[in-house]
Amino acid sequence: MQTFASNVMAVFDILLAIYFMAANGTYTFLMILSAGSVWLHRRRYSYEGLQQLRESPVTPPVTIIMPAWNEQEVIVNSVRSVLRTDYPGVEIVVIDDGSSDETLDRLVTAFSLAPVSPISRPRLPTSPVRSFHSSAEFPNLLVISKERGGKADALNTGLNMCRTPYFCTLDADCILDRDALLRLMRPVIRSRINLVASGGIVRVLNGCTVVDGQVTKVDLPRTSLERFQVVEYLRSFLFGRTGWNLLGATVIVSGAFAVFHRETVIEADGFSHDTVTEDMELVVRLRRWAAAHQSAINISFTSDPVCWAECPHTRKMLARQRRRWQLGLCQTLWKNSVMLFNPAFGAAGLVSLPFHAGVEGLGALLEAAGYLILPLAAFLNPSLLRFLLPFLLLSLAYAGFLSVAAVVMEEMTYRRYASLRDLAILLLYGLLENFGYRQLVLWYKLQGIFRFVAGFGRWEKVTHVAAREQPAR
Repeated sequence: MQTFASNVMAVFDILLAIYFMAANGTYTFLMILSAGSVWLHRRRYSYEGLQQLRESPVTPPVTIIMPAWNEQEVIVNSVRSVLRTDYPGVEIVVIDDGSSDETLDRLVTAFSLAPVSPISRPRLPTSPVRSFHSSAEFPNLLVISKERGGKADALNTGLNMCRTPYFCTLDADCILDRDALLRLMRPVIRSRINLVASGGIVRVLNGCTVVDGQVTKVDLPRTSLERFQVVEYLRSFLFGRTGWNLLGATVIVSGAFAVFHRETVIEADGFSHDTVTEDMELVVRLRRWAAAHQSAINISFTSDPVCWAECPHTRKMLARQRRRWQLGLCQTLWKNSVMLFNPAFGAAGLVSLPFHAGVEGLGALLEAAGYLILPLAAFLNPSLLRFLLPFLLLSLAYAGFLSVAAVVMEEMTYRRYASLRDLAILLLYGLLENFGYRQLVLWYKLQGIFRFVAGFGRWEKVTHVAAREQPAR
């Protein structure tokens, strides 16, 4: 019996080794691709300003759609930010999705809103709309109050009111750089085929100073939990999404800040209610829609349009966010399992989705089992432990190296954290991320997987805290 158990343990060790090598090997490959891509992107556009895009007659108007549910602490700052967006012909639609707090009241007060009755011809079914509000002072701002229907329903409500060829989704806790939308639309304007989705980078707002709806000073958050997330966001966006974009295999575009082609999204039936990550589900579904209609499309990620968003500031809020992300990943992969290893969907079907299923999905179960089996391996066959423990520590240390590399890439390119002190802190947290914080996030991922298996599909609200707002001078 003990021999059988030892053989099972040996097989598991091999599987664990394959998992870590596949995960870290893929991230290393993406890192190499991303480093070259970011460098070439900055070199290409360092000689070209944005003025040409501002003044070009072919730059299409864009509608920013911002869903909000119980966001009274952050909604006014966020709307002020988008009102100062440096983009020709921008419209703003804010959807109050049945908030039970003062979200709508604060918008009405801050922007002198009054009830209006615009002409509406809905193309997507949504929960009933209660009222429309606009402002003489801000004629490009429309606020919609509706019955609670969820984020996807709120986005579809905004999409029904959209009259521009492209729309931008923006979370209610976000602050945009003034030129972020121009940068995000640049690949759309220059694409030779229909670019149906364009994503930008999301950076951590916690710790930053905001003046009149704009980030004026970039600082690190104070707590370790938030600082780990700064490193995590840098690695995810600068390595992961930049690399997948270069391979033409993007399947995740953050709905916190992304541009979509309106007509294509409507033809694909808008945002779906049956997952808790409507942004990823839509991007994957757009690829299925394109294959079914034999339509050539492009999906892009660009590393320089910056959206600042609040990351969870407590473990309770982090747990809610990561459970939702993992649950939504499982829902989307299950719903679109026909795409896995399917050459009809190109690199997304052959490489990207299998990676997300194997490493980000099932890999969480395998990694968790590895931590649990260590004591059992020590008891059953100490010789296995002599291989497994060093390999596990080496893999975690290499993952730390990848996090450090993401910080170094940030320093060599965009340098948002300019002080040497901030750089040293980020490098330290990059080294430490995989020894404690990674395991905490893994536990939340497991909860998301268990909820998927149990059929749990409820959205968990992450409460936001207003950034440090300083009075305008």
